[in-house]
Amino acid sequence: MNTKELPRFSRRSFLAASAGVAAATAMPLRPLVAAESHEYSLVAARGRTRLIGAKYPDTAVWAYNGTVPGPEIRVRQGDRLRVSVENRLDEETTVHWHGLRVPNAMDGVPHLTQKPIAPGKIFNYEFDVPDAGTYWYHPHQRGFEQVARGLYGPLIVEEREPIQVDRDLTWVLDDWRLKSDAQISDDFGNFHDMSHNGRVGNSLTVNGRAPDNFAVRGGERIRLRLINAANARIFALEFAGHRPMVIAYDGQPVDPHAAPNGRVILGPAMRMDIVIHMTNRPGERFTVTDTFYKGLEYRVLDLVYGPKPLRDRPLQSSISLAANTMPEPDLAAPIRHDVQFGGGMMGGMMMGMMGGNRVSMRDMMRNGKAWTINGVAATGHVMDPLLTLARGRTYVLALNNDTAWHHPIHLHGHSFRVISRNGKPTRHREWQDTVLMSPRERTEIAFVADNPGDWMFHCHILEHQAGGMMGVIRVA
Repeated sequence: MNTKELPRFSRRSFLAASAGVAAATAMPLRPLVAAESHEYSLVAARGRTRLIGAKYPDTAVWAYNGTVPGPEIRVRQGDRLRVSVENRLDEETTVHWHGLRVPNAMDGVPHLTQKPIAPGKIFNYEFDVPDAGTYWYHPHQRGFEQVARGLYGPLIVEEREPIQVDRDLTWVLDDWRLKSDAQISDDFGNFHDMSHNGRVGNSLTVNGRAPDNFAVRGGERIRLRLINAANARIFALEFAGHRPMVIAYDGQPVDPHAAPNGRVILGPAMRMDIVIHMTNRPGERFTVTDTFYKGLEYRVLDLVYGPKPLRDRPLQSSISLAANTMPEPDLAAPIRHDVQFGGGMMGGMMMGMMGGNRVSMRDMMRNGKAWTINGVAATGHVMDPLLTLARGRTYVLALNNDTAWHHPIHLHGHSFRVISRNGKPTRHREWQDTVLMSPRERTEIAFVADNPGDWMFHCHILEHQAGGMMGVIRVA
């Protein structure tokens, strides 16, 4: 393999935990734990961070509590979470709790589930966390810019009885489109990105830093919670010299299995929990490489073994996670719906519905739209439902990606089983909330519509969402 570096300005030592950044409006995270309840304060504001190394100036970002990523929120399954969000930006914002099955009013979708948080205002989110797993939070208001400027953070819900590991770590993966002065390029939402594969950046960070080395010890068992916070980049991580075992997709447990073909593939917004046993010798180093884009493979970081092993042999205890609380879909008698995703360059789409009118692709392009769901290009978060589902019933959605591009399709308020791809049953029937569809792929998902409300259903390449690939599924 001809491995290349991803173009970037510099590398510096990688810290496993998110590092703080210097910001004029920095505010520390303040947990006030009382029994089974947790309270946090988040402030969305402008700040600055040393994103790519000391030889370049700090990068101007938008951040929660002055850090990129925002503070890691950790609670336990079944706890109640209260988060006060203050908006110190110059524009409206919201917070969406990605992957968590929250009440509809807490989902953070502007105008659909809440009034956006105006500059200078505060909104209080409060909900129980029913399922353990790896989640994240980010804005749903102009996300194609707000997320790309750094507004996101991890949300970890620990199991009541966790598996045995030596370290439980979170890696938030992101890429940035930076100019030569290390500042973020402001070409947000341009039509080329919107109609092709989205805003792919030129600089990589792990937990807000351009990584280099990651220190490990022989005999260690590490749980890595991987989160893809990029607007559009798809990651396919290969851990040379190691055998990552997948234990959860999008926070939901799965029978432990080796990553298919040794590659950990994460579309935007997706998460994966893996367990890695460090079985090599002191002083050895092994490269983690991203191989998703053929011909553009690049080094992410090196796993570097320290001089003193932790133990002589790996732990032997189980790495299986306890099941979460999703109701099992009844596949003997589901209600089926077809959902078609269309548009984009090389998509062959000629007409579409926009604002209640049937228009040509050229007219859609003039209005900054390039994508449709069932022939409709969304023009805002509030729209007539794409589907209306009866509460408590099992549904199978046959998703057809009739485009030339990948799409990570996300359903709010629910998790679903991925039951088939291109007519073939999936091996693990994994629970997910964001399913990555390849060009021209047909995927079936199944779930019980048990969470009432109007829920967003959209591509999580944020430029595709802004370009029309968004709908509403109503559960009533």
